[in-house]
Amino acid sequence: MINLKTKITQIHYTRDPKGILFGILKFCSYFYGFGSRLKNILYDKKILKPKRVNAFVISVGNMTTGGVGKTPVVTEIARYLAQHGRKVAIVSRGYGGRLNNKHVNMISDGVSIYFDATDAGDEPFWLAENNPGCYVLTCKSKYLASKLAVEKFGADTIILDDGFQHRKLHRDLDIVLMDSVKGFGNENLLPAGPLREGAEALDRIDKLVVVSKSLKHDVAKKVAKIMYKRLKLPTLVCYNEPDYVYNIKNGQRLMDGMDVTAMCAIGQPQQFYDFLTNFNVVKTVTFDDHHQYVPTDIIDISGNIVTTEKDAVKLERFDRNNIYALRLKTHIDVEELLR
Repeated sequence: MINLKTKITQIHYTRDPKGILFGILKFCSYFYGFGSRLKNILYDKKILKPKRVNAFVISVGNMTTGGVGKTPVVTEIARYLAQHGRKVAIVSRGYGGRLNNKHVNMISDGVSIYFDATDAGDEPFWLAENNPGCYVLTCKSKYLASKLAVEKFGADTIILDDGFQHRKLHRDLDIVLMDSVKGFGNENLLPAGPLREGAEALDRIDKLVVVSKSLKHDVAKKVAKIMYKRLKLPTLVCYNEPDYVYNIKNGQRLMDGMDVTAMCAIGQPQQFYDFLTNFNVVKTVTFDDHHQYVPTDIIDISGNIVTTEKDAVKLERFDRNNIYALRLKTHIDVEELLR
């Protein structure tokens, strides 16, 4: 039985959707679009003005809902800047975590991690684990978190994870990602489609990154050329590829060809499943994005479970030694991206 959220997602990525449900969603999208356009007009006309912090602010975002691949790109940028002597703070909303994000939460100071994935949220916790030397903070107000990072911890560079629609904070570089296969879906605004904003937002983009999440990258390269011609924007391609599968308890790698149950709770689950071509996937188990796992979710699954690293950080607390995570390789020319 397909739940409503899954049905709506299918509509979002159907080229020419029809039906009563789409009609209802389309009607609702007019109201959403009015609010979105009004906000953008107020900022574009400088009636509303973004606040500034004394640091270089980079936003990594997208124009659609769902998993486009922002978090690995944030990590590549953060590592590059930290290696070049910048004091980096990564700011996330902390969606899905139990912490009250009306306040600024210090997830990591670059040395210690102070909250687990359940409290911090899967993405902030993963960022904390994979960016030693960088501060990771969560807050609904990216301005408050950025201000604290600058004034209290001396950060000179702020990276906003999913910050494109957060216009309350001034940014010096707006990087927007798009999925090479999913694109902008049916090109309708929420809730009828996956678009968070209309075409007026395209003028704010400084750099566009086409994310290839398939084993063949020809499509991504073609999409990048098309978008460059259409938008006249600097456009790069980011390549995500499977690296290896490892046990989340002891790090032991899983041999190719093994039977596995593939399980995840991410925005675009099929792209994860497609990466497991080296294994015999006997079953797939899909939860809603940012799902908070409980032991009963996996109690009936026997054999090896393979999940994403984003999901793995929420499964580490369970007393199971048959859970594995897929490590991905991310390739992007960060120097060109920041130029």
